[in-house]
Amino acid sequence: MADKDSSEDYPTEIEENLNDFESSVSSVQNVVQTLVSVSRSDRLLKLDPLDQAKLDLMSVYALNSMFWMYLVTQGVNPKDHGIKQELERIRTYMNKVKEITDKRKAAHLDKDAASRFVRNALWDAKDNKRKDTTEHSHRGKHKRFT
Repeated sequence: MADKDSSEDYPTEIEENLNDFESSVSSVQNVVQTLVSVSRSDRLLKLDPLDQAKLDLMSVYALNSMFWMYLVTQGVNPKDHGIKQELERIRTYMNKVKEITDKRKAAHLDKDAASRFVRNALWDAKDNKRKDTTEHSHRGKHKRFT
């Protein structure tokens, strides 16, 4: 794109955008080559089912997004195409996976600890005095040094 002869084919004000687009495409190409270099079954064997679902959803979303961009370059409005519904369907599944992930990260209730907290928070002052007097029956026998 840096070639001077090719700059006559398009307006100069979009040259920076085209250069950014070209670098983005090459980045995507590098990532795709990395993913393709390792067999899918080898990648999936190393992942738990939730991570497998995340990888599959990411892959299909990226592929459909690229198809969306292809439609735009061909002058087709992707909002009127079936690809829009497909992307929405994929986003729905991505949200479901996110909910599952969030549930795993959420704090779990320790019922025993919770019951101890409640029991100790609801102590009765009268019961506490009786408990103190029985536990410390030797109170008068100790000397205090001040």
